[in-house]
Amino acid sequence: MMTKLKERVWKANLGLVKHELVFLTWGNVSGFDRESGHMAIKPSGVSFEELQSRDIVLVDKQGCAFENRLKPSSDTSTHLVLYENLNGIGGIVHTHSPYATIFAQAKMPIPALGTTHADCFSGEVPVTRWLTEDEVREDYEENTGHVIVETLGGHDPFEMCAVLFAGHGPFCWGRTPEEALENAIALEAVARMAWGTLALKPGGASCPGYLLDKHYQRKHGPDAYYGQIKKGDDQ
Repeated sequence: MMTKLKERVWKANLGLVKHELVFLTWGNVSGFDRESGHMAIKPSGVSFEELQSRDIVLVDKQGCAFENRLKPSSDTSTHLVLYENLNGIGGIVHTHSPYATIFAQAKMPIPALGTTHADCFSGEVPVTRWLTEDEVREDYEENTGHVIVETLGGHDPFEMCAVLFAGHGPFCWGRTPEEALENAIALEAVARMAWGTLALKPGGASCPGYLLDKHYQRKHGPDAYYGQIKKGDDQ
């Protein structure tokens, strides 16, 4: 099972490059197996061009690596805090994708300006507060995770599957590493659209809430009808 998880996490990391969400080594994907409590994550500082599935590092809930010669990502503690606090998630993506990072650096949420945004996210994508100097000094990466959880404020992590870390960049998640990657792709797309909309019309347009809600619910709500019936769902 762990070999399979490492393979999936490796492929999702390569997806960051394919979809132009990372530069150099600026990003990572992890996956979490809740039965064993083990996480698979990209090794720290290893280029995506050189990355192999065997390089993906397995760590326990305390962040201690095993079964690999490489150090795990420096963001390991952040990922572990999110897995501990966001029920049901099984994959996390962190990038410095340009447009989402522009909003993070401006310390601005990504507003829901249209239905494309609402197809993916229920409301504006929030941005965190600044970490305090003490929080940075005590445990920067772990407190990054805690402030992301704090920013969600109990919001369903599957209704809001991304948070912008102020001054830094986006974190996204999903039920699987593949779903987390898809959400990161969507986040960068809607961030770019929002940036362009705000450049064209400062302040943006006021898209009716009922229209935004309709688009979110038809894809993600209890009576969703977007897409095809999955095998086994129609009995």
